[in-house]
Amino acid sequence: MTPTKHKLILALALAGLVVSVMASYVHYQLLTDASYTSFCDVGDTMSCTQAYLSRYGSVAGVPVAVGGVMFFAVVLAIVGLTGGKSRENVPGYVFALSTLALAFVLYLGWASYVVLKVFCILCAVTYAAVIGIFLISGGATSFPMKTLPTRARRDLKTLVSSPLALVVALVLLSGAVMAVSVFPREAAVSAQTTAAQAAAPLPTVTDEQRAQIARWWEVQPKVEVPVPADGAKVLIVKFNDYQCPACKITFDGYKQILAKYIASGQVKYVTKHYPLEPECNPYVPGGNHYASCEAAASVIMAKRSGTSDKLEEWIFSHIGPPQLTPDQAKDAARTVGGITDFDAQYARAKEEIKTDAGLGQMLGVKSTPTFYINGRTPTQILPPEYFEVLIELELQRTK
Repeated sequence: MTPTKHKLILALALAGLVVSVMASYVHYQLLTDASYTSFCDVGDTMSCTQAYLSRYGSVAGVPVAVGGVMFFAVVLAIVGLTGGKSRENVPGYVFALSTLALAFVLYLGWASYVVLKVFCILCAVTYAAVIGIFLISGGATSFPMKTLPTRARRDLKTLVSSPLALVVALVLLSGAVMAVSVFPREAAVSAQTTAAQAAAPLPTVTDEQRAQIARWWEVQPKVEVPVPADGAKVLIVKFNDYQCPACKITFDGYKQILAKYIASGQVKYVTKHYPLEPECNPYVPGGNHYASCEAAASVIMAKRSGTSDKLEEWIFSHIGPPQLTPDQAKDAARTVGGITDFDAQYARAKEEIKTDAGLGQMLGVKSTPTFYINGRTPTQILPPEYFEVLIELELQRTK
């Protein structure tokens, strides 16, 4: 491998490692802080949050970003520390590893751009780094790949006899095990996050921030939302999907705020269903939330028995990964919501969902969650304290 190619692979691996560490940090914050807003959430279709919190954001409970850290760290170790006679084998080792990584990032790219229809900036950088490493290492490999196992066995003997190499290998292995074991899981942190939000006061919004929000909010377009306000000064309508990670974030983060204003009688809050599943929402033909129709239907049925709030809590606490299944949603309807005739009620509930989805389509809903606050909609997920400012602004407007 020429010095230039050697440096290029090192540079790409280092860039991939840095971005993967950043992605792991973002994923960690999203799991542990419902008010956290990622710097790479630019809009509805450019969002790290939707990518990381989707069912494609983790594999067997291990965040994909952590896997990226491991891959780039191993490539750096191989390229940067291998010397002597083993150096000629380095491109082959990296090429073999990057071939597996390439297959994985192609799958993730398909999931992101085709299924989720979301562009993740950090993801794209790591994809480019993997592709670059694959191309350069493939071009630098000067021996038949079928000889790689024999070469690897020989180099492993050298590795065992080298204290430095053993130390590096142990450090990488220990780091990988630690990262996987300590990284929070969605299900494990859900209850803790909810409890912390209930106990902790919201951050203070400064007068300058409030003025900036007011100026921004004033220029947002307003539409007529055909939902009765029933005398409330502020009508908030949320188009929701029970398998949408961002819907869970707002459910947990805005819960206490909404409860306070609803209790005052000044605010009416309405949830409309916009599941990303074509079975009950024909406007999302590529939707892949395969239990969202059953989840929405179970909540509709539970309203009649007064158990919908409890069922919503359960559904959002089981948003995954692994992803909720239709059978699990039906079982929760029975055990949590007390619904014993789900199948008999499903057709009628599905019609209500389709009506909600039609309303969302008419209003221009493109993703979930989408909020309408007296007809105006935030263009991104807001921290709870900013969401409360919007409610206060609308209350002042109606005085």
